[in-house]
Amino acid sequence: MWYVYIVKCKDKTLYTGVTTDLKRRIKEHNDSVLGAKYTKGRRPVKLIYSVRKKNKSLAQKEECRIKKLSRAKKFKIINNF
Repeated sequence: MWYVYIVKCKDKTLYTGVTTDLKRRIKEHNDSVLGAKYTKGRRPVKLIYSVRKKNKSLAQKEECRIKKLSRAKKFKIINNF
């Protein structure tokens, strides 16, 4: 199972990604050198949205779709979650 997720960074920006293990990935974003370059300087991050997808391809397509949305539209998705 794959997950598409959005985290809110300390500076209030949003980061969208995909993973097979949400708990591990959020920990990496907050505590590890394995976290994304974008989030390293914006720690801590907080998980605010996630959705499961059947496979990596579907997860990546959803990630791409979300990344193209405006901040306001991303918050609409988050608020409906």
